[in-house]
Amino acid sequence: MTLKAQLEERLRGLETAGLSRHLRELDSPQGTRIQLGGRELINFSSNDYLGLANHPALKEAAIKAVADFGAGAGASRLICGSLKPFHDLEETLAEFKRAEACLSFSSGYAAAMGTITSLMGRDDIVIIDKLVHASIVDASRHCDAKLRVFKHNDLDDLERILKWADAQKRRSKSEAQNILIITESVFSMDGDLAPLREIVDLKERHGAWLMVDEAHATGLFGERRSGLIEQLGLSDRIEIQMGTLGKAVGAAGGFICGARSLIDFLVNSARSFIFSTAPVPASAAAAKAGVELIRSTGGAERYHKVWDRTRQGRTGILPVFECAGSILLPENRQDACPTLSPIIPIIIGDENQAVAMADSLRELGYFIPAIRYPTVARGTARLRMTVTADHAEADLESLTKALVSIRNSQSTLSNG
Repeated sequence: MTLKAQLEERLRGLETAGLSRHLRELDSPQGTRIQLGGRELINFSSNDYLGLANHPALKEAAIKAVADFGAGAGASRLICGSLKPFHDLEETLAEFKRAEACLSFSSGYAAAMGTITSLMGRDDIVIIDKLVHASIVDASRHCDAKLRVFKHNDLDDLERILKWADAQKRRSKSEAQNILIITESVFSMDGDLAPLREIVDLKERHGAWLMVDEAHATGLFGERRSGLIEQLGLSDRIEIQMGTLGKAVGAAGGFICGARSLIDFLVNSARSFIFSTAPVPASAAAAKAGVELIRSTGGAERYHKVWDRTRQGRTGILPVFECAGSILLPENRQDACPTLSPIIPIIIGDENQAVAMADSLRELGYFIPAIRYPTVARGTARLRMTVTADHAEADLESLTKALVSIRNSQSTLSNG
């Protein structure tokens, strides 16, 4: 069979299973209103939680960086010099996260891959939460360390694995053996929070290191809005803080914050940093402007607004799905719409059913794509709804009415 024929067969299989994906070309900037296929849709799918991706301050910073430093970086920062916007961004992020130093990467994926594979080797043990992002899973598999997975947010299971790791270390009698726990502070698909205080206590009790991905927490938690780590007062007790710049910050890229020795080591060993052309200077300048805006009075106003919309979304949507005949709520959860973050998952279950519901919403003027395997486990397909500071109260009210309409249509079809 030719490559083309085999790939076409695989694509047909994805289509049948409800797992086929297609790129949708937008004719507008990212925002609460997007232009798709000649229609305006209300967008409830973006991670641009604070509405900064199209903010004038970020655009002006990017334009100025292009004028001052050009469109491209030329090569790796270690090859032809490291442009000033990257250093300005890293100094801003280090202060924001209350860390000694910071290193920016082209993406969160690159940050995870470069950091984990640099730090962990053959004699080491990596322990990850079952629901961490794919970038962390891939990096943990790619390094030579032993990999163990603990049940999602299950402290007893984590402690069981840590005790096993302690026994392994005693048997090996190797001082070089290290243990690294990795979790997210806010989980991207369910919107729930990690029990960070308890995890920090466990890692200190067992002599492990801790890496926390704050991708979906930066900008949304803490008095300074730097993340859940800050809100819980744990900045000086977590060795590695990871984050991304393409969500609440409104730009693009990833970063690692920690001790100066950690950052200096990554500069010398993180392959995804060393062997990648640096990002465009405009993205670094825009990200710095995004962080500065988050910390401003205007950032505080956006912070309060996104949480107001989150509470409104939960209040309106939860009653719709408590009695929805074909909608499945997650097991062992009291509701499918937690108030813990602006991520509100509506669990459908069946992949084809989730796609059909997303299509129905799009016909009614709302953009919430279906999230399916392998992004989430099989049988847990969902609509991953997110709210932002730029959504109006009327947007949430009209979405709730649309969901009620779809629910009633499904009930009529089931009864018919």
